[in-house]
Order: sequence, then structure tokens, then C-alpha cells
Amino acid sequence: MAAYRPEPARTCVGCRQRADKRVLRRVVRTPDGRIEADVTGRAPGRGAYVHPSEDCIGKAVRGGSIARALRVPLGEREAGRLMEALRERGDER
Repeated sequence: MAAYRPEPARTCVGCRQRADKRVLRRVVRTPDGRIEADVTGRAPGRGAYVHPSEDCIGKAVRGGSIARALRVPLGEREAGRLMEALRERGDER
């Protein structure tokens, strides 16, 4: 009989609500400094989590909370690319 293992919880940087890790989308700042949506949830680097909803993605990117969580400035061009990547990843799940 397998032991019960609780699902890890993370906080969305957009709405600040806690949720199961598998419900949220991970964004990562890779060791070489790139910002990208992490499909696997295991990419190396500093990560932040956001709900796949338009509202949370918008708050996280436009409000600057995702940039603070990743400890990197996020330019307008980079923010637009990141928002688009998160929207696409939300459609896949």
C-alpha cells in the first residue's frame, strides 16, 4: 500500500492565492538569463507560478510581480512574449 503524499502547493504571483502546483503554470529565469514558460515544471533556474487565467497572467506581467519574483527587469517586448507563451500553455492543459 502506497503512502499518502500531499500535492505541493504554490502561490500565484498574479492573485496571491495558493493552489496545487499542477494547477499553476511555471515561469522560469534560466541560468543564462532567459525568461520562458516552463512546460515540464522542472527546468533549472528561478521559478514563479501563475494561474492560467487571463486575469492572473495580466496582473502578474503588467503589475510587475512576475519580474520581482524572478528578480529580473522585464521589458515590454519580453512581457508580451511571455504573456503569449503562458496563454498557449494554458490551452494545452
